Amino acid sequence: MEKLLKDLLMSGGVSGYEENVAKLMIDALSKICNSVDTDNFGNVIGKLGKGKKKIMIASHMDEIGMVVKHVNEKGFIYFIKIGGINDSILPGKTVEIINKKGEHITGIIGTKPPHLMTAEEAKKPIKYENMFIDIGLVSKDEVSKVIDIGDQIIFEATAGVLNGDFYYGKAADNRISCYAMVKVIETLAKSKNLDAEIYACSTAQEEVGLKGGKTSSFKVNPDFALIIDTTVAGDIPGIEEKVSSLKLGKGVAITIIEASGRGTIVPQKVRKLILETARENNIPHQIDIIDGGMTDGAIIYTNREGILTGILSIPTRYIHAPTSVFNIKDINSAVDLAVKTIEKAVKKL
Repeated sequence: MEKLLKDLLMSGGVSGYEENVAKLMIDALSKICNSVDTDNFGNVIGKLGKGKKKIMIASHMDEIGMVVKHVNEKGFIYFIKIGGINDSILPGKTVEIINKKGEHITGIIGTKPPHLMTAEEAKKPIKYENMFIDIGLVSKDEVSKVIDIGDQIIFEATAGVLNGDFYYGKAADNRISCYAMVKVIETLAKSKNLDAEIYACSTAQEEVGLKGGKTSSFKVNPDFALIIDTTVAGDIPGIEEKVSSLKLGKGVAITIIEASGRGTIVPQKVRKLILETARENNIPHQIDIIDGGMTDGAIIYTNREGILTGILSIPTRYIHAPTSVFNIKDINSAVDLAVKTIEKAVKKL
C-alpha cells in the first residue's frame, strides 16, 4: 500500500476536526500545484495551470466518528455521534480519543452486558445514548487530565492489504478518493495542452451536510465540477443485485442519480460526456443509481446559478463502519476516467 494512501486512512479527521488530514493534503498538493490555500471553512484548495475554463475536483476529507460529551464520576465517557453511524456496530469497538495535544487515547465502547439485562431490555436495540467509553481510568478527575469535552473520537486506525488487489482501512469514505484526487492532479500536471485552471478541493464536513462543498464551490465558481467519492458495493451476502449490482474490482462507478433524486441528478450532457469518455478509452466502469446517500455534488450543482457537475464513485464494502474494504483497481480506473473526463470537458463543455 502506498504511503500516502495509508497515511490518509490512518489519520483522524471527524467532521469539523479535519486538520490532520488537511496537513496531508496540503503537503501532497503543494508538490504538484501552483498554489495551495486553506479557506475559512477548512477546505484545502490547490490550483494548477492556467486557462479560460475553471475545473473543480472535490473529494471530502472528513470521516464519521464521535465527540466527547460527558465524563461521569467513575471516569466513563459519554459521546455524541458525528455523521451516519448505526448504533448496532458500536458495542465492543476499539476507539481512539484524540486530545488537544494530539495524543491518541485508546478506549473501548461499553454497554450493559446481556447477562444483566431484563427480558424487556434484551428485546430492544441498544441506543448509543446508553453506551460509554472505558479508557481504564477510575475517576472523572483522572480522565479530565488527558481528555476534554469536545475531543474527537475515531474508530481504531487500521489500513493494509487484505488480499491481492483488495485493501482495507478506516475512513475509506472518503480518504481513498482524496488519494485518487492527488493522482489525478499528478497526471494533469504533466499535460502540456490543458487550457484550464484546475482546482483540487479537499472539502470539510461533507458527512454532516455537504458543507465544505458549498463554500469551496462558491469560491471557485467552476465551469465544471467533478466529484470523487465512495459508493456502496453490493457484492456481499444479503444484498440483491436489484438493490446494488456494484462489484469490487469491476471499475469506477459513474453515478447518475443520488438519494432517489433528492441528491444530485447528473445533467444529461455531463452524463453523456463521462459515459462516452469511459467507452472511448476502454476504462472499466459501472453505473450507479442509489436510493440513499449523497455526495458534495448535491450541494455543488445547485450552488450559484447552477454548476455542471459529474460524480465518480469508488465501490466500497462496509461504508460507515469502523473498517471498509475496497479494490485498488477501482481507484486506478477512477483516476483514469477523471483525467480523461476533465481533458474532454475543457474542450466540450
